[in-house]
Amino acid sequence: MRTTFIESLSQAASENPDIWLLCGDLGYSVLEPFAAKFPDRYLNVGVAEQNMAGMAAGIALSGKTVFIYSIGNFPTLRCLEQLRNDVCYHGADVKVVAVGAGYAYGSQGYTHHALEDAGIMSMLPGIEVFVPCDPMEVRAATRLIAGSGKPSYLRLSRQGEPNLGAAVTDLRKPRVLREGREVVILASGPIASRALEAASELAGRGRDVGVVSVSCLKPLDEAAIRDAVREASLIVTLEEHILRGGLFGLVAGAFAGDAVRPPITGMGIPEQGGKTSSAGSREALLDVAGLSMPAIVARIEQSLAKR
Repeated sequence: MRTTFIESLSQAASENPDIWLLCGDLGYSVLEPFAAKFPDRYLNVGVAEQNMAGMAAGIALSGKTVFIYSIGNFPTLRCLEQLRNDVCYHGADVKVVAVGAGYAYGSQGYTHHALEDAGIMSMLPGIEVFVPCDPMEVRAATRLIAGSGKPSYLRLSRQGEPNLGAAVTDLRKPRVLREGREVVILASGPIASRALEAASELAGRGRDVGVVSVSCLKPLDEAAIRDAVREASLIVTLEEHILRGGLFGLVAGAFAGDAVRPPITGMGIPEQGGKTSSAGSREALLDVAGLSMPAIVARIEQSLAKR
């Protein structure tokens, strides 16, 4: 995802001389191609994310499009006030790019686990939020936000994710990765690959399970979500994020006023309740969180049994 992002950004910057990139003293082996090609539009501001956000806002308000790049919580939570006040309340054309979604930096411990970021960023005024599931969606998202003229948040992983489906036609709309009617899994981010594995397992047990990538969390296309699940007996949301403020909360809110709707099962990272999560590989931490493929299958079967 990181490589696809910088390739797409470099292409956009070749076409638009107003695109800048700022980083917080990281991105080595990833950002060098952009820095070499556009040295006058690349700044390493050091480990100073609040300054980076303020600088980005100032550059953007002078008529530029500015991308800021750092790990998970650093360009989001660490400089949240600057993003709120300097970027969003001014409608500045700043794009926040966080690499290391969810447990992507699992071995670094909870300081590097980005589990609340999408929900927090979604609450900021005027910002759009994108959580792509594969490199094709990263490419589409980068191109889209580069020309949107709006504050944006792009949430990336870093695990060498494969492409999961057909070409992206409209990133703002849910993308069908697997057709299915009985159960529809709405997935946000690279964990969609586990949704596809679970759907295949359930298909072997006689279940008809579809998988839909919801990469645009804000603005959420509620009409398209309704269309994607219109024949479902069960809706499942799956995300590498806590349920509060994430995809589950958005989908549940969209259906809250409906007198008749399918039941919704939310699967995500449990809130820690004051206890820090362990360090480990992404796969191991997802398994502990109850998001292994067998656990997803079991939870769906339990939900169907209760129906």
